[in-house]
Amino acid sequence: MKVIGLAGWSGAGKTTLLAKVVPLLVAKGVSVSTIKHAHKRFDLDVPGKDSWVHRQAGATETLISSDRRWALLHELREAPPLRLPDLLAKLEPVDLVIIEGFKSEGHPKIEVHRGANGKEWLFPQDTAIVGIATDVAVITRLPVAHLDDAAAVASMMLASAVSISDALERVG
Repeated sequence: MKVIGLAGWSGAGKTTLLAKVVPLLVAKGVSVSTIKHAHKRFDLDVPGKDSWVHRQAGATETLISSDRRWALLHELREAPPLRLPDLLAKLEPVDLVIIEGFKSEGHPKIEVHRGANGKEWLFPQDTAIVGIATDVAVITRLPVAHLDDAAAVASMMLASAVSISDALERVG
C-alpha cells in the first residue's frame, strides 16, 4: 500500500480535485481508498433510522449492512480522536490511499492552493509537501500541476506516493 495526501485550506478544491483524480486512477487499474479529515462534527447516519437509534441509545459501535455496502460507525464518546496511523491500520489493503486533510501530519502531501482564497502557501513551512496543484503561478522547485489538470495531478500522486510504512515513520 502506498500513501499520498492532499492538503490545503478550506475552499481550495481538495474534494473536487479528489473526485476527478480517483476515477482516473481506477481506470488505470489502481485500487484506491481515501481518508477524509473532518474538522466539524459530522454524522453519516440519519436521525430516526434504526442505526441512529442504536448509537443514541449508547452503542459504542454500530455496523450497518446491506446487500450493496456496509459501514461501521464508532462513537468516541469521551475518548481522544484516532491519529492517522490508527486510521490507516483500519483500511483493507489497496494500491493507493489518498488522505484528504490532516495537513499538519508528516506524510507526503500535494498542496492544493486556490488563488481566490487569499490564503498563504503551506509548502514554504511544510517539508512534507512534495508537489503543488494550483490555479496561480508559483515559484518553487516542487512539481506543479494546474488545479484543473486532474490527469497531471494523478500522475504526480503516483510518482510521489510512499509506502505505508514510510508514511507511518513520518507521521510518528
